[in-house]
Amino acid sequence: MAKLSGLILPLLLGGCVVGPDYSGPPELGQAAPRPTFVRQPADASTSEPELAEWWTTLQDPVLDELERRTLVANPSIDVVQARLRQARGSVRQERANRLPTAGAQGAAIFADLPGIDLQASQGSTLPTPVPAPSSAQDADTSLRFYNLGLNANWEIDLAGGQVRKIEAANALAAAAAYNVADAKVQLSAEVAQTYTNLRDRQQRAAAFRGGLDLQRQQLALARQRFGQGTIPAFTVGQANRAVQATISDLAAADAEIEIYMNALAVLAGEAPGSLDPLLTPRRDIPIPPARVSIGDPSALMRRRPDIRAAEHNLAATTSRIGVAEAARFPKISFMGILGIGGTSIGDLVDLGNISNIAVPQLQWGLLDFGRTSAAIAQARSGRDEAEAQYRQVVLGALEDAETSLARFAQQRRNVAAFAEIKRSADEAATLMRQRYARQVISRGDTLEADRQQRLAEANLHSAVAALTASYVAIQKSLGLGWTEAGSQASALMSK
Repeated sequence: MAKLSGLILPLLLGGCVVGPDYSGPPELGQAAPRPTFVRQPADASTSEPELAEWWTTLQDPVLDELERRTLVANPSIDVVQARLRQARGSVRQERANRLPTAGAQGAAIFADLPGIDLQASQGSTLPTPVPAPSSAQDADTSLRFYNLGLNANWEIDLAGGQVRKIEAANALAAAAAYNVADAKVQLSAEVAQTYTNLRDRQQRAAAFRGGLDLQRQQLALARQRFGQGTIPAFTVGQANRAVQATISDLAAADAEIEIYMNALAVLAGEAPGSLDPLLTPRRDIPIPPARVSIGDPSALMRRRPDIRAAEHNLAATTSRIGVAEAARFPKISFMGILGIGGTSIGDLVDLGNISNIAVPQLQWGLLDFGRTSAAIAQARSGRDEAEAQYRQVVLGALEDAETSLARFAQQRRNVAAFAEIKRSADEAATLMRQRYARQVISRGDTLEADRQQRLAEANLHSAVAALTASYVAIQKSLGLGWTEAGSQASALMSK
């Protein structure tokens, strides 16, 4: 008995909460040993990230409008927001479970108990069987009872299992909030990437059309010279094959333009083709800022929504261990009933017939054949899985960041190289025109120089598009696309 009192009394007096508390995840990028846990904040679910409008640094009003429409109308945003509302509803439900429940009740009982004379048993504690009378009219075996009242139930959270449930629900709600932020970042990046691809294909299609005109002129000139007997037939065939290849490239570019415009419409929550008037006018490819200040990539990655969501999932699984361990301890509950009534309907208004019942109850499962131990082991394994998943997310984020930064640096060099090629092609085309004007070279040489100039311009546009795509990847990988609620967005990028 002393041992039992020594176990229960500290729980009653100290408000003990069993199970490990959460102190935070392992260090980023390290397979650290399992941390020592301390309790997480009770209001973890109230911290909501807000999306930063990072795409405005590209200074394209059409892209700004597409992002606005997408974040308002895309169905995937509605899905994750609905999940967030469900998670917050679970938090409210778990908090309410700590409080007593009360309700009203009414009862009317009609019974016929043959072999029991209820009249003869009045005045005794319980009705007792009596011998069957000689006449059925001498015994009354029917019973009527009417009652109206209130009932209340309350289970004391002796071991803190309900506290742990609230902690787990809070953590899952916080994870759901970060999933909303992650969906917004992913969508905004997908819109920017698709829009960049669209502008790239539009630029290439324009370059193909200009080059096709030049190639057709080359083909006509080749046929003319073949008719004059100055060039062989295979030269005409070669010029014709070049024309057909450009026609094929132009058809592919036009098809991709249609695909990207439809994709942007669907991302914005509209039917394919509905945004064609907005997207058809050709615009330049959006260009990233000349200077991108990254700062501390490791600190920035801690802001990534997917990492924060994995962290809160780890917190939730840690709290579930306490929920499982609480089953080892006794449960104390109280039930109370307050009512009025009797054997006739008139007794329902007789205040002298008030009855009340108080039922305290102690439950303690002393023998469960290992069920609780198995549940605790299962919860600890779930925590280990969540920790491994967190490390996996972090390692993937580190790889993503390194890759995006490397590609961004590479694309900057590519743009510089293609810009130099374009400059050389411009100079060559100008020189060829001058030589043609002096009748030093043929018209065909001038047309070829003009075609090479257009090709160099198209390649430069594609390099710029790749640079913008790598800039978008940096926004996702380093967590630059979102910020905490109520905080000012840092000026991480400047020209």
